[in-house]
Amino acid sequence: MSAKPTGRFVHRQDGLYLMHDRLFAAPVVDVWASVSRPAELQKWIGTYTGSPATGAVKFLMSAEPDAVWEYVTILECRAPHRFMGDVGTGDDAWRVLLHLVEGDRMTNLTLGQRLRSAAEAATVGPGWDYYLDRLVAARAGTPLPQWEHYYPAHAQYYKDLVVPSTSA
Repeated sequence: MSAKPTGRFVHRQDGLYLMHDRLFAAPVVDVWASVSRPAELQKWIGTYTGSPATGAVKFLMSAEPDAVWEYVTILECRAPHRFMGDVGTGDDAWRVLLHLVEGDRMTNLTLGQRLRSAAEAATVGPGWDYYLDRLVAARAGTPLPQWEHYYPAHAQYYKDLVVPSTSA
């Protein structure tokens, strides 16, 4: 797999997001399972503990050597199409969203992370490219990509990414 940066900026009602898309030849419920079940998550990003029905869980990113369990506040969950949550607490928390759409036996997954500033994209962007490519590889049963193909290699792409105007 040739790693390529794929992120784009989008203004949403609650701020600037860095968005990434991946397309899967699978039904939406199958892709949803890959992003919502602990055993499936473990294959590419991490796992969680707790009960999502309560609106709060703890999440651990397993590919990060110094990762710690983070609280996740679930703000929206409409399986199998939408998820929004805050990972972490206080000023260190970061908002993530997932949107899945199925059509023609394909599912598009859009993942977004709200940024405090556009400059954050230089580190956030390569990270999500890496993890989403791990998802693609895990679902395909192929070797997982290596971090060194993403950072710092993708950082300049994200530094050069232009924030779209908010004027109509």
